[in-house]
Amino acid sequence: MSDPRSEELAARLTETRERLDAALAAAGRHDGVDLVVVTKFHPVGDVVRLARLGVRDLGENRVREAAAKVADLSGTEPDLAAAVRWNMIGHIQSKKAAAVAGWADRVHSVDSARVADGLQKGRARAAAEGEDPGELPVLLQLSLDGDTSRGGAAREDLPGLADHVAGLDHLRLVGLMVVPPLDGSPAAHFADAARVAEELRRDHPGAREFSAGMSGDLEAAIAAGSTCVRVGTAILGPRPVV
Repeated sequence: MSDPRSEELAARLTETRERLDAALAAAGRHDGVDLVVVTKFHPVGDVVRLARLGVRDLGENRVREAAAKVADLSGTEPDLAAAVRWNMIGHIQSKKAAAVAGWADRVHSVDSARVADGLQKGRARAAAEGEDPGELPVLLQLSLDGDTSRGGAAREDLPGLADHVAGLDHLRLVGLMVVPPLDGSPAAHFADAARVAEELRRDHPGAREFSAGMSGDLEAAIAAGSTCVRVGTAILGPRPVV
């Protein structure tokens, strides 16, 4: 018996991947882009469907919801759980950072030394308890307009934060993440962020990732060099009312 929801997700995934391919071609790029499917507020049943459709990267914004989904998937579908990578893409309170380190496979939203230290603490604790979680890949979130209340570090603070993260033995600095301001041209914002990303790479050559672009602006992000887009609505549809 067919599952209408799986068919819907499969169709939306195909459409999104076609958009990505077209955007890469338009930009004259011959590399690939990570597609993180954002499952915030959607049920774990959709997570299972996406994993069965071959989605590797799943993104979550809220710590408690994400931890519950990770535990649910691991308990009911261990093979699928082993095949996916969980991305924390939302704001992290420093007091919850250690918990995030317990389930996240990649963190896009490090915007302060306190958050980085919390992630370090959580990863170090797992190692001390006999687990082997490895280094946690992290991206620094940049506030393009300087309004850090929306998440992200101010650009003048970014070099110091990068040096701090690079000095933590349980974290690995892999790149930069941005959410463009609501005002202005997304293309201009992404071009600005791309320049900051290049400066970060000069100081930290391993920071190659550039996480930028969502459902409505992924073409502009790819044109600016994004290596990772975070797409929710275009694949899963409107978020359920909670």
